[in-house]
Amino acid sequence: MSFNIRTGFGYDVHQLQEGLDFWLGGIKVPHTHGALGHSDADVLVHVICDALLGAANLRDIGFHFSDKDPQYKGIDSKILLREVMKLIREKGFEVGNIDSTVCLQEPKVNPHIPAMKTCLTQVMGISEDDLSIKATTTEQLGFVGKKEGVAAYATVLIYKTNG
Repeated sequence: MSFNIRTGFGYDVHQLQEGLDFWLGGIKVPHTHGALGHSDADVLVHVICDALLGAANLRDIGFHFSDKDPQYKGIDSKILLREVMKLIREKGFEVGNIDSTVCLQEPKVNPHIPAMKTCLTQVMGISEDDLSIKATTTEQLGFVGKKEGVAAYATVLIYKTNG
């Protein structure tokens, strides 16, 4: 049985390290610490990619863009997101909506959400109304609360455009 509507889920974490640029939601957020990773370590873009790929039954971000492949070292995650959109559209899917949450003790994410939404929806070719970005702290609990890392979650709904 094949459905025309599918959902996907993404989860990712990155360690925070002093002196690195902090990329989140496709924009550079001013902070003393940045996320550590093979690419630019944009945790929000990564969870959106994973959720989209999962919904389209295309495995995950690591399958398509291995952290063992030197061509992805330091890559702008928006390039990966653009490629993921191409992959899901090749399978006949379009984005219904995306709901995401960033878990970060500091810096505050809320002031940057409008710029993130504008950036990411332009990359994906979707309406800003179809992307929700929320932020929360963990009330100083766990690795996020201790300011050691950042986590993010995303759920997506995609639908078949060709019946």
